[in-house]
Amino acid sequence: MLAKPDRIFARDFEWRHLARFADRAGERPQLGVISGRHRQGKTFLVEALAALTGGFYFAATEATEVESLMLFSAALAEYTGTEVPHRFASWDEAVRQLFALSAERREIMVIDEFPYLCKVSPALPSIIQREIDRAVSSNTPVSLLLCGSAMSVMGRLPAGNAPLRGRASMELVVRPFEYRLAADYWRVSDPRLAVQTHAVVGGTPAYLRFLGGDGPQGPEDFDDWVRRTVLDPGTPLFREARYLLEEEADVRDSALYHSVLAAVATGNSTRGGIASYIGRKATDIGHHLNVLEDSCLLRREPDVFHPSRSVYRVCEPLINFYQVVMRPRWGLLESGRAAAVWKDARARFSGQVLGPHFEEICRAFARTEDVFGELPGEVGAGVITDPVRREQIEVDVAVFAPAMPGEPRRVLSLGEVKWGKAMGPGHSARLRRARELLAAKKYDVRDTVLACYSGVGFDGELGSEGDVRAVGLGELYG
Repeated sequence: MLAKPDRIFARDFEWRHLARFADRAGERPQLGVISGRHRQGKTFLVEALAALTGGFYFAATEATEVESLMLFSAALAEYTGTEVPHRFASWDEAVRQLFALSAERREIMVIDEFPYLCKVSPALPSIIQREIDRAVSSNTPVSLLLCGSAMSVMGRLPAGNAPLRGRASMELVVRPFEYRLAADYWRVSDPRLAVQTHAVVGGTPAYLRFLGGDGPQGPEDFDDWVRRTVLDPGTPLFREARYLLEEEADVRDSALYHSVLAAVATGNSTRGGIASYIGRKATDIGHHLNVLEDSCLLRREPDVFHPSRSVYRVCEPLINFYQVVMRPRWGLLESGRAAAVWKDARARFSGQVLGPHFEEICRAFARTEDVFGELPGEVGAGVITDPVRREQIEVDVAVFAPAMPGEPRRVLSLGEVKWGKAMGPGHSARLRRARELLAAKKYDVRDTVLACYSGVGFDGELGSEGDVRAVGLGELYG
């Protein structure tokens, strides 16, 4: 199998699939669809693949159909060594030529930022579908990779009744680095600093390049790092959160979408709460929520104990940071007053950004195989109502075994998360009560582990409770 270049950090899973796709080139017709939000390294991967295999690579830009065909023709001429580019009259002609060339040379053909082409040439997916079907019928060995960052567009390509439905032999989503890998990438060895850094920039690889390799040099450098990077209008990262939304093809009236994201980021996570925050009816924001979900900027998470209830969460940490810290003081930041803004926003950052983000990290940890004895079937959060005490118990990390037909749901673990507070017997007592309430509802809680996750530490008395597991930063990043 094609060896991954040394310059590519991690991405072993993605490269394995790309290399397998490359190995099959010239054997049979195949179509691959690669998607992922901007800055995740998709172009880096497919450019490397094309270079190593001698394949064709074309990066589309925002242009008219005529100009796009001219640029495509020029790229094809450079690839074949033709002095005078062919003048394609339509994408119908261009795609036929591309497929013929792929079959002749038995090499991979890559079209990057495919949504730009679809935007001005809506018939293009149908044209590709027709040529793929012809190649399958005649067993013509063409290999085409379509790559793009507009998630709403790329997600629809192989879905539903779309022309390319059922044609792709590879559908690959390039995601941000998970939290431990992100810490390695940013060369952050201190777990507390790793959580803080991840709460700002997440696992997006390109952001380190945006900052010229400038990562926090230690816990004492974090505040200064925030001021000199993401809050500095002279860095590319300063406006990135805004661009992420505006780059999505289906977003119209970006102000309203920003308001929806701000509502969720500041704790208004239910549909009704979002509508109330932005001054609209809940029925009026359905489309906007769907667009943000399709764009992978927002996700809806059901309450694991009440599936009919759900909350929304912002997917991208940088957008969350922007909405809570930067957007309310945008004018001051543009005038270079980062120090004053950060001093004012530090408490909001801890409560509205770091706390919820730490919960996300703890849920990601709980999804790891064998953390609670076996691979979980579902991990999420939920609320349990205590009718006797007339209170609600929030469970931040609920871990379920895979569901078995006809059997009660087995709960592997119930967990509470505190970023800035030491945890003690009071927290475990609340979890113990939650376990009792679930038992009364016929859940299987015989082996349920009570877990306390803390970013600060634990009361010594907690260690003597045999049914409680204390999970600190060291274990999360171990």
